[in-house]
Amino acid sequence: IYGIPEPISKKKINPEVLLVPLVAYDSKLNRLGYGGGFYDRYISDTPHDKKIIKIGLGFSFQKIDKVPIDQYDKKLDFIITEKNFI
Repeated sequence: IYGIPEPISKKKINPEVLLVPLVAYDSKLNRLGYGGGFYDRYISDTPHDKKIIKIGLGFSFQKIDKVPIDQYDKKLDFIITEKNFI
């Protein structure tokens, strides 16, 4: 997808930490992504006994008052910007 090489193996790997890009975020650790739902689906498909630490990466200017969310959106555990660790 998007010219990004992907592994050929069908073996699914469940990482302990997932770095997640974002377009915007709020102080409640909600993120607005790029609209494909890829990260939310990946997190939902992970077995519930496997805890993934979800870290959003962005800039402080991307913070907004409230991110619109729905039932499919997954909260982040942390957000890291050049100024803050939330």
